[in-house]
Amino acid sequence: SSSTAVVFGLCLLFVYLLLSAQYESYILPLAVILSIPFGLMGSFIFAKIFGINNNIYLQIGLIMLIGLLAKNAIVEFALDRRRTGMSIVGAAVAGAAARLRPILMTSLALIIGLLPLMFASGVGANGNNALGTGAVGGMLIGMILQVLIVPALFVAFETLQEKFVPIKWK
Repeated sequence: SSSTAVVFGLCLLFVYLLLSAQYESYILPLAVILSIPFGLMGSFIFAKIFGINNNIYLQIGLIMLIGLLAKNAIVEFALDRRRTGMSIVGAAVAGAAARLRPILMTSLALIIGLLPLMFASGVGANGNNALGTGAVGGMLIGMILQVLIVPALFVAFETLQEKFVPIKWK
């Protein structure tokens, strides 16, 4: 319904504003925000595969997924390396390399922890299945694609950012 779209819009706006404050930029958070739909796509793919309807439980899982996928971004680490004098591409690669293990560890821990919800049976299984399937699918696909897409988006948006505001070297 229309209220669902408003809730998702507010969630994305809230994540954008938090990332803007964290990165001290209005352009760089777009690299993270534009990678979130890939995780949401994974949720809907898994829901379709497992025959889960788009219900309130799946939507709650999507809201949780927005925050978790935004947390996995490499932008802050790449930005720190860029401020020390690395090239934009070098900073993106170094940031991705530095964040690869933590991203994999947190994502796989979440995925493994949600498998019992995904395969639940008995009373309340429909809600558990919807929540688990949406979160597992979104995190799995989002994790794989974010490792590849966010560094490229960082390069594009950092180049654009530096055209407006020169970098402050440390």
